[in-house]
Amino acid sequence: MTKSMTNTLLLFSGLFLLSIGVVMVYSTSSIIALKLYSDEYYFLKKELLFAALGVLLLIAMARFPYQYLSKLAYPILALSVSGLAILFIPEIGVSVGGATRWIRLGSLSIQPSECAKLGLIIYLSYFLSKKKEGIKNFSTGFLPPLIITGLMSLLVLCQPDFGTAFLFMLFFFILMFVGGARLFHLILSLILLVPAGCVLILNSPYRLKRLTAFIDPWSDPANSGFHIIQSYLAFGSGGPFGQGLGNGRQKLFYLPEAHTDFIFSVVGEELGLLGVMTVIILFFIIIYCGIKISFRARDLLGTFMALGMVSFIGMQALLNMGVVMGLLPTKGSTLPFISYGGTSLIMNLVAVGILLNISSQSRRDER
Repeated sequence: MTKSMTNTLLLFSGLFLLSIGVVMVYSTSSIIALKLYSDEYYFLKKELLFAALGVLLLIAMARFPYQYLSKLAYPILALSVSGLAILFIPEIGVSVGGATRWIRLGSLSIQPSECAKLGLIIYLSYFLSKKKEGIKNFSTGFLPPLIITGLMSLLVLCQPDFGTAFLFMLFFFILMFVGGARLFHLILSLILLVPAGCVLILNSPYRLKRLTAFIDPWSDPANSGFHIIQSYLAFGSGGPFGQGLGNGRQKLFYLPEAHTDFIFSVVGEELGLLGVMTVIILFFIIIYCGIKISFRARDLLGTFMALGMVSFIGMQALLNMGVVMGLLPTKGSTLPFISYGGTSLIMNLVAVGILLNISSQSRRDER
């Protein structure tokens, strides 16, 4: 596959997913928007604003040399950590549903953890490209990024947001493994982190309920198992071609957060297996193109950054789809490009722009 074809497929897939997302956000949110704000287009108008801004940033990042991001790695990291920290200032952080994850700017909200995901990936990519073989040294090559990632994970755990903390650590392990860290160091870290994660789950009633609901949602169908059961019903009623766009019933106050966390369930109900497979294939194309770009990158920085961006998009998509299909315990997470959410949408489009820039500077145009 040539470089131009890779870029075309990557851009087409991202924008196609964005288009599906805009349509599905309106389909899933119009009823609740009419009830809450007396305007069925309330969420759609915001999503279109986010999409426009995201596309502009995609174009800008596609033209902005990714090498400059390495020079800004530490300032970006500092801003990411600061954004997570200032949420705990009462006048700044906004709490919704018991979680403090947003900064309110007028009628819009910013979710610092979404920006921090990219900030962490940029820092890790720069660190790995600079250290090279030095990454095998525990004290100078492995421990510093582990401490940084651990600090950021701790900050989001205090929001609380276990899923984002999990993603931070997942990005760390993926990039450190690809970067050549010693397997012993990675396994040792896992031996320490897995029990800590188990303690966090077992000592948190709502996390424990989510785990038991994952194992047997029918044991408590009206409470902890309600979300995933409604998701099953949505997928089950979709059939091969769906009920038709806008004709889904589970979004009518049955599915929680139908326009965000469980939007993929509505895709299954309204667009059927055909719609579900289309979305999955588009994500597969993005991941495939991103991996090709990482192999062709002109330097180690480009390789690590491309793999980081692929992980950023792919792992979040895998997590969301796994949750709504009942393959993973319930966790609030958005589906890249499709779920309603300004910061998430913008950051995913920025990631595509960075991938396009890395590809544009690749060393060779090979098949």
